[in-house]
Amino acid sequence: MRARVVAVVWWLAVAAALLLGPLALRDRLPDPMATHWGTSGAVPDGSNSVTVHVITTVILWTGLWLLFLLLGRARDRRAARVTSYAGMAASGVLLLGADASTLAVNLDAPSWRATLLPGWHVPLVIAAAAVAGSLVGYLGRGAPDEQSSRDAAPPALRLRAGQRAVWVSRVDNRWLAAVSALALAGVAVTGALTILGVTSGGLVPRLLPGFAIVLVAALAGSALSVRAGDDAVTIGFGPLGWPARRIPLSKVESAWCERLTPGEVGGWGFRGLPGRATIMLRGGECLVLRYRSGGRLAISIDDAERGASLINALIAERVPS
Repeated sequence: MRARVVAVVWWLAVAAALLLGPLALRDRLPDPMATHWGTSGAVPDGSNSVTVHVITTVILWTGLWLLFLLLGRARDRRAARVTSYAGMAASGVLLLGADASTLAVNLDAPSWRATLLPGWHVPLVIAAAAVAGSLVGYLGRGAPDEQSSRDAAPPALRLRAGQRAVWVSRVDNRWLAAVSALALAGVAVTGALTILGVTSGGLVPRLLPGFAIVLVAALAGSALSVRAGDDAVTIGFGPLGWPARRIPLSKVESAWCERLTPGEVGGWGFRGLPGRATIMLRGGECLVLRYRSGGRLAISIDDAERGASLINALIAERVPS
């Protein structure tokens, strides 16, 4: 309860600063005001009215705050707490810094095109956000997680000599499937307009690569299938199970089922680093593989305990010691 109260107070404080700052300086700001600077330098390439800028930043902050609040639902796990607290602090400081920088360069400017963004603003804001996130995440990490019962004997089936057994499971992410459909529509529309030359040289042709990237990424993460049998565990990505990753059982030491949330692993998608990675499409039961090299891979998949039992049986009976 105390953590939720602090989170709400932090949202109110940041939202108030994002709202009141531009409104208090409105008479000294050009309208529209510069709100975006391109990669070519300090010259602005985008503008918005003061009202639109305020509404946009407050909505963006609220969305990020809600995201990290949801990621921290499993507050009994240290990883979830660190992700939630660090993300909430870093995103708040990042938006406050970006807003302060935007107001500073627009202050008393004759027009938005006359504003110049000093080169040190961006790294300073990013550094401040990183420091705030790291510090708050460290201070809010809390006590270590309790030891899991998975350290006991892992589940295993008993296979008859020569018996061939296969386990197959699948999980879908409907949200990413919807994003795939929207991205496909975006590719189709922007592609058609570009080919017809309706918007040649405008914004639409530049959106096509972005829609294509979103389409590929969303399709790869919209579905996941896992097959365990014979001498390997095969992970298939996307609706068609392709591309696929094959993990020989000779590289796996053991397997078990563990309940994980996106907040514990840093969000949805492909998370972590080599040696301790997670493929997270939805919170809940996950199949966890521990490699003989010491690393581990967690996969969010249905019926994970049965899959772990078969994998352990196959390792015990068919993989040389």
